[in-house]
Amino acid sequence: MRIPGMKMLVAGLGVALASATVLADTVVKIGVAGPLTGSQAASGKDNERGARLAVEDLNAKHMTLNGQPLKFELISVDDQSDPKAGVTVAQKLVDNGVLAVIGHWNSGVTIPASKIYNDAKVIMITPAASNPALTVPGYPYVFRLTTDDNVLGAKMADYAANTLHLKRVAVIDDRTAYGAGVADVFASTAKKQGIDIVAREYATDHTVDFKAVLSRVKLEKPQAIFYGGYYGQAAYLARQMRDLGINAVLMGGDGLCVGEFPKLADGALDKKMYCPQGGVPLAALPDGKRFEGRFKAAYGVDPDQKAPSFYAATMMMGAAIAKAQSLSAETLDKTLHQTTFNTLFGQVRFDQRGEWIKAPMTVYWSAGGSIVPVE
Repeated sequence: MRIPGMKMLVAGLGVALASATVLADTVVKIGVAGPLTGSQAASGKDNERGARLAVEDLNAKHMTLNGQPLKFELISVDDQSDPKAGVTVAQKLVDNGVLAVIGHWNSGVTIPASKIYNDAKVIMITPAASNPALTVPGYPYVFRLTTDDNVLGAKMADYAANTLHLKRVAVIDDRTAYGAGVADVFASTAKKQGIDIVAREYATDHTVDFKAVLSRVKLEKPQAIFYGGYYGQAAYLARQMRDLGINAVLMGGDGLCVGEFPKLADGALDKKMYCPQGGVPLAALPDGKRFEGRFKAAYGVDPDQKAPSFYAATMMMGAAIAKAQSLSAETLDKTLHQTTFNTLFGQVRFDQRGEWIKAPMTVYWSAGGSIVPVE
């Protein structure tokens, strides 16, 4: 039976469906990778929150590409601070079709994962992994939005010699790519600055009992101990330095500069633990207070060490897409290498190795239960 107006109705539905197809969102998948379980989970969750806030901000911009609305989607994975797990989740992100990955946190995880991303032409921006070996292969899709260990270790050696005026320092590292790397740079630079490295000891990234190591170190009467490793183990080290009556300051790389350290260290070494961070303190940034307020409103906690960097890196991907007017990995990679970006940290530009040109750095200490810039 012929229904009056059916032809017109069908035609109208066709037009509507066509319009809906034209206006359908193009999903842009952004991966974020880091430790969401284990002793470094506090940092991994902080990093994820920074990236998630950026994705929300990118979606609030209602960006389009060739007339198509873009919808950014965050895919978060737990690499457990383990290189094997890191490789597995890296492949998972690639298989899920991510355009870019923000992460990882640990150098020992980031370095093997970076090859997987690069081979798949997935852009990787790490705001945390600092081992210089990351950019040695010259992978075109790999970028670092922080300073490397050559800068971090050398800066702390200079600080030890010329600000703290130390002469005798012991060095301990956890044998990870990050910990050993930053400790080696510190030790070699410190020697050039006239500091005597009175002991060189080793642990692991799972060590909780440092008493045997510290008993040997104590005999050398160091003025400071430089620890190459992460804040979880450094907190045990700090408590045991206090328990053994070792009158020395604790120094390290940015792996110690995490807000959980003072709490985990039970207040040990207040104003006696020094560490560096790439970037500028939030309070000194034009938009820092606003970011801090928005972050706390969204998650109920203050941002920690790397949340601002994970936010900035994620926003840079959105800016690169807007600049390139493309979702092509090759085009975006070229854009990232050739563009100066305005970020939360000010202007950022990468060199051809993917390193942040003239990356700033700040020295912090553990004071009053927080990690704050040195007075």
